[in-house]
Amino acid sequence: MHPLPTLGARIPSRTRALSDERGQELSRSSPKENPIVNLRTAWQIFALCSLLPPMSSFAQDNLAATPPMGWNSWNHFADKVDDKVIRETADALVSTGLRDAGYVYVNIDDTWQGKRDANGEIRPNEKFPDMKALADYVHSKGLKLGIYSGPGPRTCAGYEGSLGHEQQDAETYARWGIDYLKYDWCQQPPQNVDEMKAAYTKMHDALEKTGRPIVFSLCQYGWHKVWEWGPSVGGNLWRTTGDISDRYAAMAEIGFNQNGLEKFAGPGHWNDPDMLEVGNGGMNEDEYRTHFSLWAILAAPLIAGNDLSKMTPYTVEILTNREVIAVDQDRAGKQGYRIAQEGPFEVWMKPMSDGTKVVGMFNRQRTTEQMTVNFSELGMRGEAAVRDLWLKKDLGAFKDSYRAYVPAHGVVLVRIRAK
Repeated sequence: MHPLPTLGARIPSRTRALSDERGQELSRSSPKENPIVNLRTAWQIFALCSLLPPMSSFAQDNLAATPPMGWNSWNHFADKVDDKVIRETADALVSTGLRDAGYVYVNIDDTWQGKRDANGEIRPNEKFPDMKALADYVHSKGLKLGIYSGPGPRTCAGYEGSLGHEQQDAETYARWGIDYLKYDWCQQPPQNVDEMKAAYTKMHDALEKTGRPIVFSLCQYGWHKVWEWGPSVGGNLWRTTGDISDRYAAMAEIGFNQNGLEKFAGPGHWNDPDMLEVGNGGMNEDEYRTHFSLWAILAAPLIAGNDLSKMTPYTVEILTNREVIAVDQDRAGKQGYRIAQEGPFEVWMKPMSDGTKVVGMFNRQRTTEQMTVNFSELGMRGEAAVRDLWLKKDLGAFKDSYRAYVPAHGVVLVRIRAK
């Protein structure tokens, strides 16, 4: 497939254990039991159970069947996050429809930590007077609460890390009712990847021992090709890059460089190109649409990072577009990839569980240009039905190819079904 730019073309930006419940007790006067049979049965049950992982392992390993969706405090609030912000964010997730669109994790990033007590137990600082009560509030809204730590002595902002207290911290998180842990490697990257693997394995094992399902997010900036070993240390997602910022160039450099990592993603283990910047004000509407579309094609975690109390209708529209979210959350869990590039024009494709193909035509140039997707590159021949996911409109049947004008720094996102 080759996108075909038509220079000089201009159009306006596109608008928006099984218990017996049979109702009767077992007879107390049943026939005398055969001890040999019972012993044999007991050994059979023991042998079977020995082949199964503990229940906590089932809980931990079945997390994040689709990319996690939610909100994180860092991009907008940084060290200004507190109990009030988290409660207001939980309220806003409900009132704006984001929760119902799938955004369920409310994640507290760095700077919540206080000091450890005499027993070494971590305490929240004065910004978070009662973490258990906060978790209860978030849960009452049909949401889940996330928290932040790291495997070093200090976090990136200089607060208490979990080094030497991994099991203790995991048990504290579980007691509070935490559902998600972002675990941030804030020290220099080690020369030996085994050191990093050991640190993340230690915390994963600690989380597993609590018996509480807690999503485990590895944050170590893609060092040592984490996508190759992230699942082996229990990661449900792992950062593949440095920090994002609210600029088109930074977002594009991160997003378009994810190509080639698609074979490492799937249900329960996701590549994470960092949080969303949608709504923070540093990009225009077409650029934010590109950002969200690309993350959806990448099957990336959709973690918003804006002030939900001050969203424009356009920001709400982007973040709650069910058709684009469905691309990200497709049950097949396949990450999309680039299928064509010509200079600043890129075509990406994500195969969907129903056999359709989602195609993103991305124009990285500063002028509106025409681009083409050839159906043969999608494994399709003849006619295909095309639907625009941002316009939420069926465009009709097209033969062999589909062509559209794409705004500067923008995208046309379509779902194509062979006829």
